Amino acid sequence: MENHNNFIEEIIIEDQAMGKHDGRVQTRFPPEPNGFLHLGHSKSICLNFGLAERFEGKTNLRFDDTNPVTEDTIYVDSIKEDIAWLGYTWDKELYASDYFDQLYEYAVNLIQSGNAYVDDSTSEEIAQMKGTPTVPGVDSPYKSRTPAENLQLFEEMRAGKWPEGSKVLRANVDMKSPNMLLRDPIIYRIKFAHHHRTGDKWCIYPLYDFAHGYSDSIEHITHSICTLEFENHRPLYDWFLETLDVFRSRQIEFARLNLNYTVMSKRKLLQLVNEGLVSGWDDPRMPTISGARRRGYPAASIRNFAKHIGIAKRENVIELSLLEFFVREELNKIATRVMAVLDPIKVIITNYPNQEEWLEAENNPEDSEAGTRMIPFSSTLFIEREDFMEDAPKKYFRLTLGQKVRLKHAYIIQCDNVVKNEAGEIVELHCTYFPESKSGQDTSGIEVKSTIHWVSANHAIDAQCRLYDRLFTAEDPDGNKEVDFKTYINPESLTVLESIKIEPSLQNAQVGQGYQFLRKGYFCLDKDSTGVSLIFNRTVTLKDTWAKLKSQ
Repeated sequence: MENHNNFIEEIIIEDQAMGKHDGRVQTRFPPEPNGFLHLGHSKSICLNFGLAERFEGKTNLRFDDTNPVTEDTIYVDSIKEDIAWLGYTWDKELYASDYFDQLYEYAVNLIQSGNAYVDDSTSEEIAQMKGTPTVPGVDSPYKSRTPAENLQLFEEMRAGKWPEGSKVLRANVDMKSPNMLLRDPIIYRIKFAHHHRTGDKWCIYPLYDFAHGYSDSIEHITHSICTLEFENHRPLYDWFLETLDVFRSRQIEFARLNLNYTVMSKRKLLQLVNEGLVSGWDDPRMPTISGARRRGYPAASIRNFAKHIGIAKRENVIELSLLEFFVREELNKIATRVMAVLDPIKVIITNYPNQEEWLEAENNPEDSEAGTRMIPFSSTLFIEREDFMEDAPKKYFRLTLGQKVRLKHAYIIQCDNVVKNEAGEIVELHCTYFPESKSGQDTSGIEVKSTIHWVSANHAIDAQCRLYDRLFTAEDPDGNKEVDFKTYINPESLTVLESIKIEPSLQNAQVGQGYQFLRKGYFCLDKDSTGVSLIFNRTVTLKDTWAKLKSQ
């Protein structure tokens, strides 16, 4: 039987076979609460929680809240909401700040063993002393301080006796190491900033490389899964754990998710938000998990996408159209089919005798359990303006003068004449219908080559429609460092249609529920909607329109 395990699963299987950690698997997802999660994080979420599920382990949600300047509880809440929406449940909700006392003691232990020292150098001086990848660093003049002196200074830093930037605590590793990260990295700095959980208790805060490994150790994480940019950090990760002889987690790196037509930098996404180029972190054009949710992406589609692209050791760029494929595939299975006319033109059926009738329509042909609904039909309808052409070419099979089409779930009609306004624009079509052509009961014998959708004018609900497209026109908007990535923002990434006509069943639409507007795409109700004002977001088109544009 072919082996389909990814390389991380192979490592875990090997560790279990060797009896490491008694076969236990404990992973963690450790986001910094300084922004909303993006789709790149979804891959890490699916991986960490998926590994725990497969190997009957557990996953902690740990917030890496070591920088009080950029962190906020609003981000904490959004991260928890995103993970739960994706369908995962964490074992423990933890924070790096839970360990501030323990981390401080670890730093004291490093000082006492001569493995850390307080440095008074400026950040510029420290950077200069570190050298370059080809030039070894030089020792700080403060590296020779005694453990007793370092301990006193560190305690004074904690007590707030020194201003920001005046002193840092550095690990005493190797200034000549070919790995720049091992050249006595800073592990504590002074910051007089209010922390979202610890308040003003601390004025010194640990840096990521120091806090991360020890947090993993404290939680007895067996497999610390990181993205590839942390590969060079692994020797330092191991150095911290080995130097204090504490529980040692195993760091494993994988390639992060890179999507074309997007940026995956929190800093750049924050720029878009702060400069008002999008409506917020959950703008449906944003590559955030909350943006995808608001746009109408089903959680299952993101999980299926993450599973399909798999786990690799080398960076690559994934087509955004592949994610959209999984969105379409999932929505095709679950979305209710409804009729909505986005650019309406009125149709009068001149020979229709009844004021109205109710016709049966299937909710989803892909789901036999989805059932049917009743839709109203009357003598006055709306159809799409693009479904009629007065002077049509020979192979135009939709509605034109003297030509017949079928109305979905209803009857065959024929256009007899048009009504124009003073400007010569067509404002109304006059048609006749064929009573024997009712869908499901057709005895007319009439054959047509096209079926179009419609909405009864007497029952139609007005709604707003937001047509979303890709936020950037360039495949790699961040690729040219000499050009601001915002230059490539797509001016047509949002088109708002103020008065579309929708069938009355959509009055009961629920936020986030997927609908297929027949022939127009997949849509969902936006959270901005009210009982009297419905707003629908286009989740994705029925077909990959960008692939067609690229081929032209």
